[in-house]
Amino acid sequence: MSVKLRKVAIIGTGHVGSHVAFALATQGEVDELYMVDKDEAKALAQATDVNDAVSYLPHHVTAKAVKAEEVGDCDILVMSAGPLPNPDQDRLETLGSTVEVLKDILPRIKKSGFKGFIISISNPADVVAAYIQKQLNYPKEKIISSGTALDSARLQRLVSETFHISRRSLTCFSMGEHGGSAMVPWSNVAIAGKKLDELQAELPERFPQFDRPKMVEDMKFGGYLVLQGKGSTEFGIATSVVELIRAFFHDEKKVMPMSCLLTGEYGQHDVFASVPAILGKDGVEGILTIHMTPEEKAQFDASCDRIREYIAKAETY
Repeated sequence: MSVKLRKVAIIGTGHVGSHVAFALATQGEVDELYMVDKDEAKALAQATDVNDAVSYLPHHVTAKAVKAEEVGDCDILVMSAGPLPNPDQDRLETLGSTVEVLKDILPRIKKSGFKGFIISISNPADVVAAYIQKQLNYPKEKIISSGTALDSARLQRLVSETFHISRRSLTCFSMGEHGGSAMVPWSNVAIAGKKLDELQAELPERFPQFDRPKMVEDMKFGGYLVLQGKGSTEFGIATSVVELIRAFFHDEKKVMPMSCLLTGEYGQHDVFASVPAILGKDGVEGILTIHMTPEEKAQFDASCDRIREYIAKAETY
């Protein structure tokens, strides 16, 4: 009897990719890490650094630097190659540079025979997921972008700080684009199962009103706050991706926001956008359609339109 080891390939081992790799190692969610980078010396350095940490981890992990053509037997591929946005730049503006990287790497991944689950975190994440899916002609249930998983964590932090309530007691998430058009379906925000709107009406002193549009803007600005201060986001995106990978490896059937290919859900077609979805060992096992107010639905539709515009633009590079 042989035991199957959990193998994850990280494509792009810079600030973001390396932190995903180390978060996987420290949380015990991987057995073998395959590190791929156009800078082979960097990939080797990152793999060696992880291996040096194993003596003080509670379990064994093996990391190695490989070429893209060698990732075929991995279970999961995390696409983190491409440039980070500048602090004054919209994520969508990095599309051209990222597509150039993908044109080189995707044929090599295809050559490897990789058939596993793909998580795109390269910017702009939703558009890149759509581009990869089309170029590889990949099954829609086997590719996602992390999308607004991180935006939702930022939103949960803001709501938690406002009401001094544990984040674990919140149902609170963002939808649409991982970027400037992200929206929040406030009508679905709840604390311990009770809608926020009801709590604010019934217990106004404990749950006072606040500026919801400003909180959405603060949520969207969160990444740029980190980017301006230290040059890249690392810890938040890494733990968001590990949460997705954990749901896959342990067949958790976990519901959380992620960017999936919509084929009629919410009235949307041919667009990757973040929605609540069920993630298990077979990938995206279902998309949950929540009720939104007309205003929220209009915001979500506008976000999808913006993503779709750039999906079309990606084909022109």
